[in-house]
Amino acid sequence: MTIDFHAHPVTEQFRAGLEYLGIDPIIADGFSLPKWSIEEHLNFMKEANIDLTILSAPAPHIYNGDNKKSCEVARKINIAMAKICQDYPDRFKFVANVSLPDVEGAIKEARFAIENLGAIGVKLATNNFGIYLGDKSFDPFMQELDKMHALAIIHPCRAMEYPKNAITGKVAAAMFEYPADTTRAVLNMISNKVMTRFPNIRFVVPHVGSFLPYMLQRFEGISNILSSLGMMDKIDAKKEFEKLYFDIAGDPEPVALDMLSMVVDRDKVVYGSDFPYSPAKIIISKKEHFEKNKKYKEFSKQIYTTNAENLLKIN
Repeated sequence: MTIDFHAHPVTEQFRAGLEYLGIDPIIADGFSLPKWSIEEHLNFMKEANIDLTILSAPAPHIYNGDNKKSCEVARKINIAMAKICQDYPDRFKFVANVSLPDVEGAIKEARFAIENLGAIGVKLATNNFGIYLGDKSFDPFMQELDKMHALAIIHPCRAMEYPKNAITGKVAAAMFEYPADTTRAVLNMISNKVMTRFPNIRFVVPHVGSFLPYMLQRFEGISNILSSLGMMDKIDAKKEFEKLYFDIAGDPEPVALDMLSMVVDRDKVVYGSDFPYSPAKIIISKKEHFEKNKKYKEFSKQIYTTNAENLLKIN
């Protein structure tokens, strides 16, 4: 069984929600929303030999500063994703959209989606209108997720402020800003001990860990120096880091997965396709190449099935 933890239903409700909130995906992330339909997604899954997909809403993040409107949009998107899962219960599960940084609204929507719509967790944007995961203001929301033993799939978005005159700022956010923002968010979570304070949340970090395999060692070294000088609290970064899961959406070969494997146990890695943002043909080609790589023969089975089932707690 192959389970995909990184795929996005670009539903009409999502498109309409962005328009309603006045959010332009090209301005927000540098590219337009891709074409998507449930039929195309099912065909892709058949061609790619994917048995089950965990759906999560794509970027940009659904929030525009208006709590009421943002909550309305999140609810409509979640109902649409729930309908897909009800129509194809053996092929799809979903994590709910929430309107952070509106903590009260996010708690209400997470509860509703999990208790009434069948969501298995939530999607978390790396930054939420400029407030990053790990911020103490999100603690009440994290407490609720912890009580519900929720799955939390992290997805990047562009930072609110970034250097627009550099090449990394001029191109689509996926080139640099996405991995940079993922790294920034997870380091913030580590620094505020989110994973050990809320141990029942199962966090999934995207894109083979982004820049984290490099930054973990640097963060450990610098934070030890700073804590010895009384400039920050002492943090056991490895203890926080080892609780995270990572998907391999993007380009795991030839470097990224090897780097990730140097800092995480192999039982914390799961598969991600990034459909439809990555074209089906490219995803399938990468997947086939990965499966033919003798170096990953046993690891691929673990990624596709064993680790995924453990993360979902499938018996």
